Amino acid sequence: MKMGSSETQVLVESLPSDSSEEQFLAYEDEKIQHLVPDTRPRPSFLSIIQEPFLWLRMLCKQLNTSFVFGVFLVYGFSQGFSWSFFRVVSDYYWKDVQKVQPSAVQLYIGLYYIPWVMKPIWGLLTDVFPVRVVGVVSALTISFHGNLSALVALVCLIGITAGVAIANVTIDACIARNSIEMPSLAPDLQSLCGFCTSVGALIGYSTSGMFVHQLGAQGSLGLLAIPSALLVLLGFVIYELRSSMRSEKKAALEKVGGAINGMYRTMKIPQVWKPSVYMYLSLALSISTHEGQFYWYTNPKAGPAFSQEFVGMIYAIGAMASIVGVLIYHKILKDYPFRTLIFYAQLLYAATGMLDVIFILRWNLKLGIPDYFFVVLEECVSRIVSRIRWMPMIVLSTKLCPLGIEGTFFALLMCIDSLGSLSSKWGGGMILQMFHVTRTDFTNLWLVLFIRNMLRFATLSFIFLVPKADQSDILIPSDLLMRAQAAPTLNTEEEGLKLVSMNEKFEA
Repeated sequence: MKMGSSETQVLVESLPSDSSEEQFLAYEDEKIQHLVPDTRPRPSFLSIIQEPFLWLRMLCKQLNTSFVFGVFLVYGFSQGFSWSFFRVVSDYYWKDVQKVQPSAVQLYIGLYYIPWVMKPIWGLLTDVFPVRVVGVVSALTISFHGNLSALVALVCLIGITAGVAIANVTIDACIARNSIEMPSLAPDLQSLCGFCTSVGALIGYSTSGMFVHQLGAQGSLGLLAIPSALLVLLGFVIYELRSSMRSEKKAALEKVGGAINGMYRTMKIPQVWKPSVYMYLSLALSISTHEGQFYWYTNPKAGPAFSQEFVGMIYAIGAMASIVGVLIYHKILKDYPFRTLIFYAQLLYAATGMLDVIFILRWNLKLGIPDYFFVVLEECVSRIVSRIRWMPMIVLSTKLCPLGIEGTFFALLMCIDSLGSLSSKWGGGMILQMFHVTRTDFTNLWLVLFIRNMLRFATLSFIFLVPKADQSDILIPSDLLMRAQAAPTLNTEEEGLKLVSMNEKFEA
């Protein structure tokens, strides 16, 4: 079949101006791709089931099986299960045993974050003092002493949270380093941490109400000694390399001095301090009203009077929703730029907060929606959005850490986040006190929630502090990384910390 002159002219005009052979072949391939239908097989149900296991296998191959086990142990068992179980049981302890006002409990809960603020120094203390037993001792003390004052009880509860924070220090250093050395896996690492935390929280929330009903709030707190004691297993996968070639005192001084100098130099970079400020403001401005809502949930007159088992079940369903949030982030959102993703996540976070106002005002009943259904819906939406909002900020934090001081600097960034959470708790406590929300008076609770949501919208005005970079990009200057690599803190003669396989550990 011959082509007419007019058809030939159209074909020639449609080609690029540069008539090189490579461009012509690319042009022809593009035409063929439009003509040939996509014959790739669709994923089967079995392949969908196998996908998470293949993903875990890939992480074990790339990062080491012992590292993945350490993440499961710390984020799943300690941080996920312990923290969720502790949250429900301690709420009932303050309400039923100590009989404290919700505004005061909100201030007390802010003090729970003090161990998290101290994360940079936990690593030093664990080498000198047996601080890992703090959680065990605190849980047993509050469980077996019936008439503790509010101050002593608060100290014990802070000790329990300290046990969780201490366990978190070591694994975070490994996560930060792996995120720097393998930037493409940084979102996958946070997906793994988020998944482990959500599964642990699901178990903790599911069992918390049952144990409170059977053992009471005080007896249930004693069970938290078990996760703290089992963290000794982490020692079997953590391998510390020590050297006797230099004086320990001199090496420690040089290490601390180099770390402080590196942190100071890094924090002066706009790419670092700007997102750090945003992360603090996003947490601090979202004031916490959890205790006011919890007291209202369980009040038989003003609220829906949810039972202990159902309160735990609400949070358990929320933990399942949190897993959905992790999957949404991992499958859909991990390739979006930081600023775009965090902006829309914060906007959705503020908008969905209005569901709490609707519930407190009981508008759901006017719409014919039962309390039990609406509170589960609200919890699921809140957990999904919160997880999607939080995960890119953690990925961003790992991107801000220079090699050589990645563990210490990541702990510093987490301290800033903990200060934001502490500010959120105390701010919420002061607002609850200001609007006279008590154990029995919840008249202005809806107004407190409305103020909280307006502050969440206000956080969007600081979105310019978040970088526009993709989540796989390197954010801090490359010359800073090279300076950190040349710093004394990375001298091979000094001690280091890593997660290794069991065989490698015993061979060493």
